[in-house]
Amino acid sequence: MGMVFWTTAEPVSHAFKSTPGAEPGSDQAIRDSLQYSFFHWGVHAWAVYGIVALVLAYFKFHRGAPGLVSATLVPLFGENSMRGVPGKLIDTLAVIATVVGVAATLGFGSAQINGGISYLFGVPATFTIQLLILIIATLLFVFSAWTGVGRGIKYLSNINMGLAFILLLALFIVGPTLYILNMFTTTLGGYIANFFDMSFRLAPLNEQNRTWIDNWTIFYWAWWISWAPFVGIFIARISKGRTIKEFMLGVLVVPSLVCFIFFAVFGVSALNLEQNGIAEISSLSLETATFGVLQNYPWGAVLSILTIFVIAIFFITSADSATFVLGMLSTSGSLNPSNTIKIVWGLTQSAMAAIVVYFGGTQGLQNVLIIAALPFSVVILLMGLSFYKAARKEVKSTKTIEKKRGRRDRRDRESTAIH
Repeated sequence: MGMVFWTTAEPVSHAFKSTPGAEPGSDQAIRDSLQYSFFHWGVHAWAVYGIVALVLAYFKFHRGAPGLVSATLVPLFGENSMRGVPGKLIDTLAVIATVVGVAATLGFGSAQINGGISYLFGVPATFTIQLLILIIATLLFVFSAWTGVGRGIKYLSNINMGLAFILLLALFIVGPTLYILNMFTTTLGGYIANFFDMSFRLAPLNEQNRTWIDNWTIFYWAWWISWAPFVGIFIARISKGRTIKEFMLGVLVVPSLVCFIFFAVFGVSALNLEQNGIAEISSLSLETATFGVLQNYPWGAVLSILTIFVIAIFFITSADSATFVLGMLSTSGSLNPSNTIKIVWGLTQSAMAAIVVYFGGTQGLQNVLIIAALPFSVVILLMGLSFYKAARKEVKSTKTIEKKRGRRDRRDRESTAIH
């Protein structure tokens, strides 16, 4: 859902409204706009998910620990501590981060669905309409959660990925196809070449650039961290049996490339319109930017309606998956939380989204994300340290066993030779 929301709005904003550093509307700003979109949605984002997922999967499936964040910190703090108040506190932080992260995404989704039907059909863009969208979506994803992770999420996710790629392919065909391909190739090269410069860029001596970093890069880091328990647990849940190398390649490379492709197609299509004076997409709100782009290409009405369906189903699958993870976190790591628990968490997420949208809108969602992510970022660092300590100890133990076995085998061979 985030990809559909930001793939047009973010590159256009970076190029023509608030740039990472170049003059708005310049060739450099246009190049930077897509490069920084790749930066925000690429390896950095999936690395946050990947480390949480890897640590959870290692301790759950390799070491037989409960599927809880606190269980991954036993090598650092001991089992008694993690079963007591400190462990409960850490699991609570994971729950809070998940609720806030998903609630923010639901808020963005309801705003964009409202923006879409407002742009297409003249329906007023008000909190009441967004609340109605939230209520309808809540009923749908609660029903989906009730059918179980094996059916509801699977069917909806498969359907929606198909629809999303149909939308992507259609815009690629009717949009500036050659320009999209050229920009994708150039931007991917720039992203790789400037990977470390962008990663460590904080602009301490330039207040304007620093403000841009706070509003975009820091916000995204907070969003990824707040989603880390949810996505991490879900990835771990479906990755049993993989090697660490297979797991990390799959988590870091494949989703990043999918994000790059979506941003290239939607973002370049939006940039092309404003560059050539066809439409001023930068003047539209974040919620309506995608629909403003689609309306300026062939099949615009059909693609816009398809986009609303894609957003709505992403909305449901995100919340559906989150109810499963929250149920797991609040039932001592159970891989099959009860339907009642999942429904309670589903209602809680929607209520949280409605409250934040009412009081703060998009800016309020961003602020809450940053606040919720800060404490859990410390937990992620501790998880990485705990995994390193446990894995290093296991490697040493394995090498010791292999050495002993090797010495025993040599003695056996020598004894056989003597006899």
